[in-house]
Amino acid sequence: MHVPPFAAAAIACFFFACPESGRATDADTPSATSTESKVALTFSGGHDTEGMDRGRPVILVASALNVPPEVFREAFTHVKPAGPGQHPEEAQVRLNKQALMERLRPLGVTDDRLNEVSNYYRYRRDSGELWRHVDAQGYATVQNGVVTGVTITNPGAGYSSLPTVSVPGVPNVFLTPMLSFGTDLQTNGSISKITIEPITN
Repeated sequence: MHVPPFAAAAIACFFFACPESGRATDADTPSATSTESKVALTFSGGHDTEGMDRGRPVILVASALNVPPEVFREAFTHVKPAGPGQHPEEAQVRLNKQALMERLRPLGVTDDRLNEVSNYYRYRRDSGELWRHVDAQGYATVQNGVVTGVTITNPGAGYSSLPTVSVPGVPNVFLTPMLSFGTDLQTNGSISKITIEPITN
């Protein structure tokens, strides 16, 4: 027996629930969508030095020269720097450099490289300056008030200690950065990774 198409549809709707015309089904109705946003990270600090270094970014200088920090510190104990606000005499400059090279040359440090690194990180501390550096940049992915991911868009450079990383508007989150040091002056002391730490009660 031939059943017209409209009759077949009516029979199907008799046995199976059919949606009303013009009315959305559950499948068509969007569920409550979560809100996701990108919030710029705030980086603060990250330029501390050891007390024994008296403001010198030894970790950066030593890494750029490819020598251990303790080796550079020992070499620098034979240097007689000028006092605050003073410029060393030319003769003392030569003696200081000679003292450094006697201990660094055996480790592969050349005179030109020492000059390059020293000039790059030279700054006037008494004038409130800071050595050459680049501030890091990045953003956090925030979903329903929770940080679900962190993206570094600029790792920065010139960090001598761990900076504090925070997400404005999201107080209950702890981010731990990791620093990377090396001989490349453009990336020495940069942020290589930021970890979202679990919150413990």
